[in-house]
Amino acid sequence: MSTGAESGDVAVVLGAGYAGLRVANEIRRKSRGTIPVVLVDRSPVHVLRTELFEVGAIAKADRTRRRFTLPIEKLVAREGIEFRQGTVEGIDFDGRTVDLGSERIRYRSLAICLGNVAAFYGVEGAEAHTFQVYRYSGAVRLAGALRELEAHSIGLPAGRRPRVLVVGGGSTGTEVAAEIATADWREIADPHARPPEVVLVCGALPFLAGLPESLVRHARRQLYDAGVVLHEGLNVRKIEPGRAYLEDGVELPFDLAVWAAGIQAPPVIRNLPGPHGRGGRLKVTEHLELVDRPGVFGVGDVVEFEDPKTHMVVPSTAQAALAEAPVAAANLVAQWSGRPMRPFQYRERGVVVALGVGRAAGRFSRVTIWGSPARLLKTLVEREYSTATKRGRAPPGL
Repeated sequence: MSTGAESGDVAVVLGAGYAGLRVANEIRRKSRGTIPVVLVDRSPVHVLRTELFEVGAIAKADRTRRRFTLPIEKLVAREGIEFRQGTVEGIDFDGRTVDLGSERIRYRSLAICLGNVAAFYGVEGAEAHTFQVYRYSGAVRLAGALRELEAHSIGLPAGRRPRVLVVGGGSTGTEVAAEIATADWREIADPHARPPEVVLVCGALPFLAGLPESLVRHARRQLYDAGVVLHEGLNVRKIEPGRAYLEDGVELPFDLAVWAAGIQAPPVIRNLPGPHGRGGRLKVTEHLELVDRPGVFGVGDVVEFEDPKTHMVVPSTAQAALAEAPVAAANLVAQWSGRPMRPFQYRERGVVVALGVGRAAGRFSRVTIWGSPARLLKTLVEREYSTATKRGRAPPGL
């Protein structure tokens, strides 16, 4: 396939997550196939990251990869997109090249959609002694460790249950904690496994900060029903093997710990020149173009976009990334052909937080739903995304 990559007359999209995959497809569609696109990702698969909290399902090894990943090459081949597997080691804005270590790709236009990594905020021992679910490999490791922990729980002293500590009271931490507390570990690990004791350390920020109060209220109630214990108001300052220390000196023992306290831009993004926002995210204009970098666009978790009207920062969610992607792609195509670009405006469709197997809480417009109807809605939206992506259609927001 001749894409023009050798001459640099090509649009390069970095990252094949929710944002990158849609940007690449939208560029081809909006340009009617006239703009060559090269899609780069370090992995050969597109990961359904909004589902990685389902560690109970992932622990069922026979269902893991097929359910949570989609092969990138097959997804983009029908659109005439060239896929190159490689790790982005650097970006040279002045030279208009991307360094993949073994090769350099020249570009005419660039879309940066490299997602995020866990942010540890300098907490001693956090990275070394915890598991994360921000990447597929991390979720698989956590699921395996939980399965092993539960399998050995029958050997614990009488009355003792394995204790799982989850750090982070946002959506990710809440969903992981609820999933671990409600998964059927007797079916997954051992018929005599003891259900885990799950402790969710929310930190100094309020539980599910930024979400509607009615949703938070129902989420809190469903976590209580699932047996999850909440620690609120204090951050973790240190983690050792089997023990976490809060800011007031309180010690929380654990058998396994999960870090879900926040995200930041990958190191390669944090090291780029130009203005950055929180967590090293790249600041972008209303057109989702990097400040003072014509032809370079940013989408998803790697950017900080502040709405010029409300001055609110768009959240780092899959829903926001999928909303940004078609606008960034349209502006890239417009700039390629010398047409004016259009500003991005974000309107949240609603939010659903999974709260264990078969349960969730959601807020749409002014209506709050919870329990099995909310979880069914979340499952249907995720399934629709997967189906649409496999068939090459524009996926819905998540």
